[in-house]
Amino acid sequence: MALRRYRTVLFDLDGTVLDSIDMIKASLRHALQVHLDWEPADAVLVRGVGTPLREQLWLHAVDAHEARGHGEPPDALVDELVAAYLTHNRARHDAEIRPFPDALATLTTMAEAGLALGIVTSKPHETARRGLRIAGLEHLFAVVVGADDVRRPKPDPEPVHAALAALGATVEGALFVGDSPHDLHAGRAAGVDTAAALWGPFPREALAPATPSHWVETLADLLALGDACGRG
Repeated sequence: MALRRYRTVLFDLDGTVLDSIDMIKASLRHALQVHLDWEPADAVLVRGVGTPLREQLWLHAVDAHEARGHGEPPDALVDELVAAYLTHNRARHDAEIRPFPDALATLTTMAEAGLALGIVTSKPHETARRGLRIAGLEHLFAVVVGADDVRRPKPDPEPVHAALAALGATVEGALFVGDSPHDLHAGRAAGVDTAAALWGPFPREALAPATPSHWVETLADLLALGDACGRG
């Protein structure tokens, strides 16, 4: 039972396939507390999730500096924030990374039905593959496109187009599933259908302006978007 209308399904990684947002939030908090004594509310903390790490931390540093009447944060400070995040995150990553409970069964059903599956993430390529490997999902994805594989990461459509090209697929019959507005904007700009993953950190009202093609409550709900048949 796998989406008759689609032949290709692309997925964001964190918060969509991997249940990693709590770990990401903890590492963001750590970096911001250590170097800025700054702790934004959760809704602000996660607003950049889905974009590259440096961009996320730069925006938080700007907020902290503006709140204190300072100028733009120096590059050296952002470097320190990135280093603190990575040290904290790498110490926890392998022990805490895990797939969402319905990920393996849902993705296996899709792959066995002949759908081409790919990952489009703002993580570095090798970090993304490591997470998928630990979660037991790497074998299900024919392609992984990370932030370091493209010049313009999400919300730009370039990584979506790169994944489609690597799969030999076109925008027709393609779906991009993501939990952040950045995912949905990237998919829409690329010309593919999009599915808003409501199990991630962003509420419906934060995703609605990106006008997703579908709303899904769980990964397994993706299987109800069309009749069974795969590529046939």
